[in-house]
Amino acid sequence: MTQTAPHTLDRIAAGDTPVLDTILAMQVDALERSGLDPQTYVLVRLAALVAMDGPPVSYAVTIAAAADAGVTMEQAQSVLVALAPLVGTARVTSAAGGIVRAFLGAAALAESDVPELRAP
Repeated sequence: MTQTAPHTLDRIAAGDTPVLDTILAMQVDALERSGLDPQTYVLVRLAALVAMDGPPVSYAVTIAAAADAGVTMEQAQSVLVALAPLVGTARVTSAAGGIVRAFLGAAALAESDVPELRAP
């Protein structure tokens, strides 16, 4: 690890997260602005992640939002089936793997003690 890594981790622990803050700001009111119902909105986002071969952490966020919107596993699987002819089996199997890793990561986090943020 370089000398800057601990400093960066200290800043993140203190809540200094400009990248995450920017990503969150981009999401504000996106559902309302889309004009879609919550289920369709997250299924469209899932389809976009599959098409661009998104990372597992993106699937974790999207799957959590899908669960909140009442999307069923069957609906999510239907999206993967519908996309397979368009994006190919490699993208769909990669997406399925990303979704599984997202679920496993969420389960592991739920079982572990997450330290609280330190005061600045």
